[in-house]
Amino acid sequence: MSGGAHVDPSNKKIALLISILALILAISETLGNGAQTKALAANIEASNLWNFFQAKTVRMTVLRATAEAMETESAGKPSPQVAAQIEKWRKTAERYDNEPDTNEGRKQLMARAKSLESSRDLAMSAYHQYEIASAAVQIAIVLASSAVITGLSVLSFAAFGLGVVGVAFTLIGLFAPTAVHLF
Repeated sequence: MSGGAHVDPSNKKIALLISILALILAISETLGNGAQTKALAANIEASNLWNFFQAKTVRMTVLRATAEAMETESAGKPSPQVAAQIEKWRKTAERYDNEPDTNEGRKQLMARAKSLESSRDLAMSAYHQYEIASAAVQIAIVLASSAVITGLSVLSFAAFGLGVVGVAFTLIGLFAPTAVHLF
């Protein structure tokens, strides 16, 4: 009898399966972290834009209320200087609502914030798919490792199946993160 231990050829296949599963896990985790970071960044930027929108709304409301108060105080017949100031305030209030040249009017800020919220939601959907993929692959690695110890081939088949599930969810996260929401 030789001094070397006998290595079951099926263990080499399982070791290869574990290596592939580890690669899939690394990919899904990396993509998941990237999606999570993108979602957080988009959420912060959208929040900043909504704050700017709110500030513009307050300024616009103050100018409109001040113009109306000034007009009321002058009994609807303001002096030319007061009328000019009232008109200036109203134009400024209108500009706060719509500034297509600077992309910083309330309408533009709202559109930009909603776009970022959509990006955030898509990134979060992708993140959730990658999390499912990672969980499936982690369980697959455990099952494949158990197959080596127990010699139960059913565990390696289950590991392979969960590995396929992990690949599927990684691809869904990459190409169609909201597809599973349709079911």
